[in-house]
Amino acid sequence: MKHTLAALAVAALLGACASAPDHFSYTVPLQPEGSSGYTEKPGWATTKFAVAAANPLATDAGYQILKAGGSAIDAAIAVQMVLGLVEPQSSGIGGGAFLLHYNGKDVEAFDGRETAPAAANEKLFLKADGKPMAFYEGVIGGRSVGTPGTVRMLELAHKQYGKLPWATLFKPAIALAEGGFKVSARLNTLVKGDKYLKNDPQAAAYFYDAKGEPWPVGHTLKNPEFAAVLHKIAAEGSRGLLEGTVAQAIVDKVRGHATNPGQLSLADLSGYQARKRAPICHDYSAQAPGGTHDYRICGFPPPSSGALAVGQILGILSHTNAAYLPLEDGLPGANWLHLYTEASRLAFADRGLYVGDPDFVQPPGGTWMSLLDDSYLASRAALIEETSMRTAQPGNPGAVKTSYAPMAGQIEHGTSHISIVDPYGNAIAMTTTIEDVFGARQMVKGFLLNNELTDFSFAPADAQGKPIANRVQAGKRPRSSMAPTLVFDKATGQLVMSGGSPGGALIIHFTAKTLYGVLNWGMTPQQAINLPNFASLNGPSILEEGRFPAATVEALRQRGADVSERNMTSGLQAITRGQAHGMPLWLGGADPRREGIVMGD
Repeated sequence: MKHTLAALAVAALLGACASAPDHFSYTVPLQPEGSSGYTEKPGWATTKFAVAAANPLATDAGYQILKAGGSAIDAAIAVQMVLGLVEPQSSGIGGGAFLLHYNGKDVEAFDGRETAPAAANEKLFLKADGKPMAFYEGVIGGRSVGTPGTVRMLELAHKQYGKLPWATLFKPAIALAEGGFKVSARLNTLVKGDKYLKNDPQAAAYFYDAKGEPWPVGHTLKNPEFAAVLHKIAAEGSRGLLEGTVAQAIVDKVRGHATNPGQLSLADLSGYQARKRAPICHDYSAQAPGGTHDYRICGFPPPSSGALAVGQILGILSHTNAAYLPLEDGLPGANWLHLYTEASRLAFADRGLYVGDPDFVQPPGGTWMSLLDDSYLASRAALIEETSMRTAQPGNPGAVKTSYAPMAGQIEHGTSHISIVDPYGNAIAMTTTIEDVFGARQMVKGFLLNNELTDFSFAPADAQGKPIANRVQAGKRPRSSMAPTLVFDKATGQLVMSGGSPGGALIIHFTAKTLYGVLNWGMTPQQAINLPNFASLNGPSILEEGRFPAATVEALRQRGADVSERNMTSGLQAITRGQAHGMPLWLGGADPRREGIVMGD
C-alpha cells in the first residue's frame, strides 16, 4: 500500500467502493525488511480509513481488520498484538498503554498504565546505605516489573467499541507467531547492541542462535509459546494473562530472579483495573500560513505528563513572537529554537514538581488545568530572555505552595505509537510501552516483562525530607511522558489529527514538534515528522546530530545554552485530515527513523 500521495488518492477512491467481507480471514503479507537507520518515506493518502504503526506487519494487521469491518479499537488490538511479536523491544502484553479514543462525539482516555505491587514501598530503589540505585541496577530483573495493564485496558475499550469478536483480533499475531516473521534490521540492531538480554535464559534461547549471535536480518523467527498465550487470551480475555498458568509464570519469574527479585503477586495481577479518565483538552490558536486557526487539542491526563507538558510548551510559545519567526531553509532557526527550548525548560520544571498518579497526588490549585491556564502561561513566557536560563524553576500555577520536592531527571526509553481512523467516524491515538528497550530483560512464555517501576523516582524525598510526587507507593501508577494526541477544529468539532511517538521523556518534544509543524507551519504529517528533532529536559539544549547547520548550533551557544548534539530516534506516527482536488483525504506520516508505514483505503 506504499504509494505517493497522488497515486494513493486515486487508489483510495477505488478501494472505498469495496464492501467489507462478512468473515475475517487473515492473509500473511510479504514481509519487507525495515531499516534501523533513516529511510525517506513519501507520506500516504487515503479517503476511507488509515492505520499508522511502527512496523509494516503491525500496520497490515490493522489494515486487514479495518477492511473486514472492524472499528479503530479492533484494529488497535490487532496492531498491538503483532507489535508485541515483531517489535518486542518496545511494547507488548507484558507492559502498559494509554489509549485516547474519539467515538465521533466524545474523547475518552483509557488508562492501561502498570501499577506498583501491593508489597512495594518508597524504598524500592534504595540501596542498603539509603542511597538510590544506579538506573540499570533497578531495571534488570524482577524488581522493576509493574502489573501489566495493556490487555485489560484493551478489553475494556473493546467491550464498549469493538465491532468484531475479541478472538478474531488475535488471528494475525497468532498466524505470524506460529508461521514465523522475518527479523527486521531494527530488531537485529537492538538485540546486537544490548548487553543484558542474553543473561536471561529464555530470552537468550529466543533472540540468539546456538553460537550466541543475534538472529540475522531476514531470519524467520517463530514464537509458539507466545502464540499459545495469545490463544489463551483470545479464548479467556484478559484473565488468560492475569490469572492461571500464565500469571503464575510471570510471578515466578519476577519473584524468583536470582539477584534482583521483585514483589509482584498473583493478587496484583488478577486485581488490576484499567481506568477511564477525562482527557486533558485545551484550546490552541495557531498562526498558520493561511492566518490564525483555532484548535482543540486533547491528550492523556496524569499519570501521564505528556499532554500537560506539550500544552505548556505550545501555550508558552504562543505568548512569544515564535509564530512570526520563519523557517530558515526549511528548518527551525536559532531564534525559534531558543524560544522553544526555554519554553521546554519551564514546562519540564513544572512536570518535575507536580505530576504524578492522580489517585495519590493532588494537582496544583485543585485542577491539572491550572498548569494550562493562559494567564499562568503568559507569566511563564515573561521569564524568557535573550539569553538561556539553562535551568528553569517551577512556577506556582494554583497560587498555593506545593508540599512536594522536584524529581531529579532519570533515564526514560522504549515505547511505540499507533494512530488509526476508521470509516465509522472513530479514531484512536495509542502509545504503548514496556519502558526500557527489552524492558526488564525478563522473558516469560514468549513475551517480555516491563521495567515500568523505574519511571518512579528512585529517591522518595529530597535532602530535606520533602516527598517527591512521583515516588513509589503500593498500587500507584508511575508518571509517564507518553503523549497520544487528538486534535479537533474548534469551530466545527471535526477531527483533524491523530499522532504521537515513542522516545521516553523526548516523546513530549517529538509530539510538540509534529503538532507545531502541522498546525503552525502548514506541513503534511510526513513533512512535520521529517523535521529534525530538538528538545530540552530542563538542562542542555538537545539537537538531532547532523541535522542543523553549524551556524544554528553556534548561535544557540552564543545565547548561553549548553548545546548537545545526539541521536534522537523518534518513532512518530500521525494522520491528518486534508484535501486534494476538492476531495477529503486522510494524510498519513511515519517516522523515517524507524520502520513504520501507513496503510488505508
